[in-house]
Amino acid sequence: KNRTVTHIEKNGYPDSIYINAAKIFQGIHTEKNKDTVQVRYGDNSQSPMMAFKDENSRRVCYELAFNALKYQDLLEQILLDSNAYPCYSIPDELTSLLVVMLYDLQDRKFRERKIFAEEELVTEVQEVGDYLYRYITKLAAALARHRIKHDALSIEYFVPETIWKQEQRASALPLYVWINTFKISLEDVFSDLEMKGLTKVESVSDFDHYTYAVDQHCHDVLVFPSSFREELLNLDLFTDGKLLLQ
Repeated sequence: KNRTVTHIEKNGYPDSIYINAAKIFQGIHTEKNKDTVQVRYGDNSQSPMMAFKDENSRRVCYELAFNALKYQDLLEQILLDSNAYPCYSIPDELTSLLVVMLYDLQDRKFRERKIFAEEELVTEVQEVGDYLYRYITKLAAALARHRIKHDALSIEYFVPETIWKQEQRASALPLYVWINTFKISLEDVFSDLEMKGLTKVESVSDFDHYTYAVDQHCHDVLVFPSSFREELLNLDLFTDGKLLLQ
């Protein structure tokens, strides 16, 4: 059976997407043990999020951040093996950006990204992008060596263990849910969930089964514990399209 695979040309994203994805990644990345840590993530809490152009670009930012998280170990290893890290021209505050942009670069098969018209250029993104390009051959070679060593056709091979470890740790990633504000207001969602016996908590670390939190960066994104998935998808809020799973 011949399946025709539609190949989508990946051209990269406008600078603001990388900035926001790096900011989200900074908040969710796995903190390594202080003794084994080789790649350091500085504190980027001073850098503000940029405004999301639309729902789609917000979704892309979250996707990019979660992919960087999924492959965090592999991406760090590639940076180290290619000698692109440690890098003296790029401060630790920008490590998140470096990792997110490296994920995207390998996703584009190390092809150049196109420049988007009317795009607001961001100095940091331009700098990190140029830096990665200087190492592009070494980065591609480091990834290839990893794939050969593990007999892996694609980088998906590198997920199971890291994801598996994360699932051991606090049962899987929390569920991110958009509130469809065209159909329902935030207040109505909160009161509806409360009526169904759910409690709003400050953060993911306070989760138990019947709880949810509001995302700190996007107030119309709710976060639920992964154990609540089945029940969540059966809520009428979902079936009516008032909540959408990220």
